[in-house]
Amino acid sequence: MSEWLINPADSPDRQKQKLLTITEVLMRRVEQITDDSGAAYAQFQRAAMLEDQVRERTRDLEHALDLLNASNAKLGEATRAAEAARQNLASAIETIQEGFALFDAQDIMVMCNSRFGMHMADVQGQLHPGLPFDGYVDRVSRSRHIVLPPGEAPAIWADRRRQRHRDRHVMFNVQMSGDRWVQVSEHRTAEGGTVVLQTDVTDIIRLERLERGKLLDDQARAIRATLEHINQGVCIFDAHLQLAGRNDRLGALLAIPVARLLPGTGFDILLHRMRQTSRIGSGLDWARLESWARLPQGRPPLSFELRRDDAILDVFAQEMPDGGFVMSFTDVTAERAALEALSQANETLEQRVMERTHDLEDALAQAERANASRSRFVAAASHDLLQPLSAAKLFMSAIEDEAVTPRARETLLKAQNALTSVESILAALLDISKLESGRASVTIAPLDLARLLRQLRDEFAPLAAGKGLRLDVLPCSAVVLSDAAYLRRILQNLIGNAIRYTERGRVLVGARHQRGAIRLEVWDTGPGIPEQDQDAIFREFHRLNARASASEGMGLGLAIVERACALLGHPLGLASRIGRGTCFMVQVPLAEGREEPVTLAPPPRSAPRPAAKDRIAFLVENDQDLRRALGLLLEKWGISVLDAATGEEALDLIEELGILPDFFLVDYQLGQGMTGIEFLRLIATRHGPVPARVITAHRGPEIRAQCAAAGIGLLMKPIDADALAAFLHDLP
Repeated sequence: MSEWLINPADSPDRQKQKLLTITEVLMRRVEQITDDSGAAYAQFQRAAMLEDQVRERTRDLEHALDLLNASNAKLGEATRAAEAARQNLASAIETIQEGFALFDAQDIMVMCNSRFGMHMADVQGQLHPGLPFDGYVDRVSRSRHIVLPPGEAPAIWADRRRQRHRDRHVMFNVQMSGDRWVQVSEHRTAEGGTVVLQTDVTDIIRLERLERGKLLDDQARAIRATLEHINQGVCIFDAHLQLAGRNDRLGALLAIPVARLLPGTGFDILLHRMRQTSRIGSGLDWARLESWARLPQGRPPLSFELRRDDAILDVFAQEMPDGGFVMSFTDVTAERAALEALSQANETLEQRVMERTHDLEDALAQAERANASRSRFVAAASHDLLQPLSAAKLFMSAIEDEAVTPRARETLLKAQNALTSVESILAALLDISKLESGRASVTIAPLDLARLLRQLRDEFAPLAAGKGLRLDVLPCSAVVLSDAAYLRRILQNLIGNAIRYTERGRVLVGARHQRGAIRLEVWDTGPGIPEQDQDAIFREFHRLNARASASEGMGLGLAIVERACALLGHPLGLASRIGRGTCFMVQVPLAEGREEPVTLAPPPRSAPRPAAKDRIAFLVENDQDLRRALGLLLEKWGISVLDAATGEEALDLIEELGILPDFFLVDYQLGQGMTGIEFLRLIATRHGPVPARVITAHRGPEIRAQCAAAGIGLLMKPIDADALAAFLHDLP
């Protein structure tokens, strides 16, 4: 009952009518019911209260009705405003000159103006709201007013149009019948819809054609003026071999009246005239020229000469994009005459150049022979000097320390230092000689930098400490590709130079990683090298601010460094600041993969004097002084010595005595009979293996390879007493 009373779906009038009906029913029931005990009065009171509630509810309903009426009024105003806005939008769209259409995000046409599709009267009536975009494209592609590209079917054009619709912004021109043009542009809206505009650009296209025609006319006049201005004769033939253009210079060069070269003249007439007055150059004939001209397409460029009694013409013909071709005729008579004169002059000049070349070849051969002789002399002289140098060092080593006075000991030390300087100079000369003569051979292999840097640190630390310098060699575990011996010599020279020229401070040796390489750097805090002297320091016998001397150095270290780096292909760099120091840099490639690095031979170590009593040594040496000096040193160490000058004498002496010595010291060059290696092989064949060392001054890889193959150790001249003692100390 309460739901029937307050049903919100009823109108306010209906609800009021219901309340009045209820009131009347209640009043009638009150009047009809009698209650002796006062029940009628109670019901009357309840009816009065109910009437008050109904009245209050009626007032609420009337207020709600007022609010509803106000809302309906506002809704009506909003609807009228929206309709007015829609009408204004439609009016605005209708006023624009372009065709306009709006498609929603589902590509369904929402609205369009009356100009949309105005150039296609046969389909304009079919373009209306609710039409899908694909339907719009299909109708447009089949319109008889649209001019499709040549050979393109409506379906293909429609597919291309749909593909372009995928882009966010589209703009293209469409040709219509009657030589009209429409520009179509598409733009995406923020809601994902598409606005399509169709603009008539016929006037713009026609204006562009007019301007392009004027430009072409101007270009044609400019080309005409250019053709008349140049000194060449030019003629242009179209695809039908008819004369399309030429300049007046052409008639003068070909001796043809201008009246015979009117536009439309066939190529055969020009060809006939040229055959009458000229001879064609070698390599081409008139038939081939005519065949070339009559090719329909794909003519290669053609160049030939026409010769007359009084002129020579250089002709160049080339095809044009439209199927025609252009020919140019250049008078080269003066140039040919000059070339002939120049050719005659060249013959005379060539004869003189040939004579000078022979002289230079002779001079170069003499210089090469002199250079080779110098290299051989240096090598031979160095080898010959190493013999007495070894003897001198061994004689001095044989002097007993206790038998020498302090003053004599000081003199002896100076003499040993002088011999060491001479030895280093001879080694440098041998290195320079090998590097310049091209006889230096390298073995590129993976090399462990960590061990090399440790050896250099141990080698130069005492020298740096003696000068009060700090030597820092930073560790590096990289493996590089280089020749172990030459890379060590390069770093030895650089570190030695840094220590020699640095008076205070430090010398730093480190490695810096580069892309695929390691850059080895030697820094010092020396005086620096001026920029103008940075090239000169790599010359032989050049020392900066000092003269070359045996005690201070001959200036060969950096020359060896430069040539060795060039031989190995390692870039060498230099950076220096005056008063701050110098840095030498050598870039070495990193080894790829996991190759096993070569093992570097340890530097010579000072061995204790051998306790080799009751040992017998056999010394085979053809140099008497070196043999005596080496024998004295061995006898001083308590070793019995047998000696011989040649291998044959040594073999006879062993057979005669019937005694096999404990070890052999054999010179490599024993004369014409045999080498030291061959002698030791004979000993091993007859008596079995015996400890031995081959002595030589040759530092080439050949002897090292022979000794390694035979399993024989090598001692280099000048013989170092410590190295010899180390060999004896390791004897079994």
